Amino acid sequence: MTQKHPAVLFVCSKNGGKSQLAAGLMRDLAGDAVTVYSAGTKPAKDLNPQAVESLTELGIDVTGEYPKPVTDEVLDTVDAVVVLGTEAKLEPREGVRFEVWETDEPSERGIEGMERMRLVRDDIKARVQKLHAELTGK
Repeated sequence: MTQKHPAVLFVCSKNGGKSQLAAGLMRDLAGDAVTVYSAGTKPAKDLNPQAVESLTELGIDVTGEYPKPVTDEVLDTVDAVVVLGTEAKLEPREGVRFEVWETDEPSERGIEGMERMRLVRDDIKARVQKLHAELTGK
């Protein structure tokens, strides 16, 4: 009996921060067990340097990553779509698991900079671990 190889797409509006955090964390956790994509509904020019740094602190290297648009090709490939935050709008697809993660937003509590980014990263990391367990049955 072969296990299906799950694929997940993480989406945020710019694909420079939260969706890149989620993708980096999932790749680190899952290795080759899950195929990971990330994209933005309105891709930015570059990744958020604080998001990159917050992953580097965990030993996760996202060198070579860049903001990408959401494509039908990827949407047709994946088993799960996770939208991070409320800015990005995406229509659910039939037969594809669809979740919106309203992630922690420390700036609403006056927390900015790297402290904010670490809190966002850690919130996303806990959700990624749960999703990984559900997708892989581990």
